Amino acid sequence: MEFRRVTGLPPYVFAQINALKAEARAAGRDVVDFGFGNPDLPSPEVAVTKLAEAARSPKNHRYSASRGIPNLRRAIASRYQSLFGVTLDPDREVVTTIGAKEGFTHLMWVLLGPGDCAVVPTPSYPIHLAGPGFAGAQVITVAMRDPGTSDDDPGEDFLAGLAEAWRRAPVKPRVVVVSFPHNPTSACVTPTFMERLVAFALEHEVIICHDFAYADLGFDGYRPPSILEVARAKECCVEIYTLTKSFSMAGWRVGFVVGNGEVVAALTKLKSYLDYGTFQPVQIAAIVAMNEAIEYPGQLRAIYQSRRDTLVDGLNRAGWPVTAPRGSMFVWAPVPEGYRELSSLEFSTLLIAEADVATSPGIGFGPGGDHHIRFALIENELRTHQALKNLKRALVKLK
Repeated sequence: MEFRRVTGLPPYVFAQINALKAEARAAGRDVVDFGFGNPDLPSPEVAVTKLAEAARSPKNHRYSASRGIPNLRRAIASRYQSLFGVTLDPDREVVTTIGAKEGFTHLMWVLLGPGDCAVVPTPSYPIHLAGPGFAGAQVITVAMRDPGTSDDDPGEDFLAGLAEAWRRAPVKPRVVVVSFPHNPTSACVTPTFMERLVAFALEHEVIICHDFAYADLGFDGYRPPSILEVARAKECCVEIYTLTKSFSMAGWRVGFVVGNGEVVAALTKLKSYLDYGTFQPVQIAAIVAMNEAIEYPGQLRAIYQSRRDTLVDGLNRAGWPVTAPRGSMFVWAPVPEGYRELSSLEFSTLLIAEADVATSPGIGFGPGGDHHIRFALIENELRTHQALKNLKRALVKLK
């Protein structure tokens, strides 16, 4: 039997690393796990309390609204106004999604179909590459350069690659997918980059889909820009915002697609056929998180920055040159000198076998990711020091 939507998917290499990790732990080894970007920090206590309270009310056990309850859409509109100075109409320009992945995948169903084309960075978060394919569209990739390889702005390289992709596309793309701070490379861009990207979209009549998963995770004073801050952006752009990383609410599955009213309306219509929305007590607690735990993203940001500093400083002292990212919750590290004959999967396998350290192999993020690995900042400083000690002992070829 042929399973058409999944036939073309590449092997999920992260599953191989997970199997090795599980095998090592079953043997009694203490694996320090930087592999999966699954936040370990607690959700805001005020949201947890509200969730428990709302869950006790029988009226909240009924079907909810697939587009999100009105107060939740108002809360995200209010957050955009306070953070970015962006005015959103909660009735026309906001739809709630069951997390960013669901929102993105169904957004691709709305925007693309067989015979269409989308431009996506490589390496990239796997669903960004797979989502257009699920809709039957062709994907053209543009290289996303490791920001640590030169002093040049990685956004400049991407814009040049985008222009070239447009010229060589067999069918003119309908969608350009971007995500800054970028996963996995952690590349960050300026407001000027966003202005030029919007100008490109307006000129070429293409929709920009900006996955803003790390909106609140900028370090050393860097503030990630929303694409909707750009004048006329709502004519051609939608943005995905989520509480997953900003409020450490990964399992709650609360996301939003905001921006262009026509696109939001189309996604809202599709979702009305597919779901009845997130469990209503979760939506109510998400409102409380955004309205009452306003300082929480800043507290999380400080923790991630401290973890970043511990990991990056330790790797550099061990002879593994790595650039500190300005945003995201990841460190994108090249396979170090002495081990570059190994693929990223082989190197990640070596780290588990010899150092009891789990990472994500870069090849899992597309062909542009090989020869790099990704550390997720999900271990505290004490555990990170343990990992660094293990790495220094095991990687004898480091200089």
